[in-house]
Amino acid sequence: MISARNRFYYTLILVVAILLGLMSRKLSAYFPDAINLMLGDAIWVAMVFVLVAIALKKSLTGKIAFTSLLFCYAIEITQLYHAPWINSIRATTLGGLALGYGFLWSDLAAYTIGVSVAALMEKLSITLCTKPTSNNPC
Repeated sequence: MISARNRFYYTLILVVAILLGLMSRKLSAYFPDAINLMLGDAIWVAMVFVLVAIALKKSLTGKIAFTSLLFCYAIEITQLYHAPWINSIRATTLGGLALGYGFLWSDLAAYTIGVSVAALMEKLSITLCTKPTSNNPC
């Protein structure tokens, strides 16, 4: 178990992830197609990682990554289901952003990449912040 995560800082990271995700859609003309295919989904799963980290603030990074990935895979699999009630939720802006519209194998790859990067960044920041140095930025 790691020391408790600072919920204030993680909430700031969450806001940044949301803004980056929205910007990735608005600025898609400036990115190559290969990046556009996965960028929004990778940022989305990173946002989910941060939400899970806030909720499970004393859990290991690996557990948070696994939980986030499982959640995102489950959301993606639900995109195979197209009942009228869930399609009406998906038809809203927020519902479409949260639930997506159609199943894509590439989304599963993007989720795996996104959660791996988020977990790696957290592990790196934990390592840097626990080093006893005089100029520690944490």
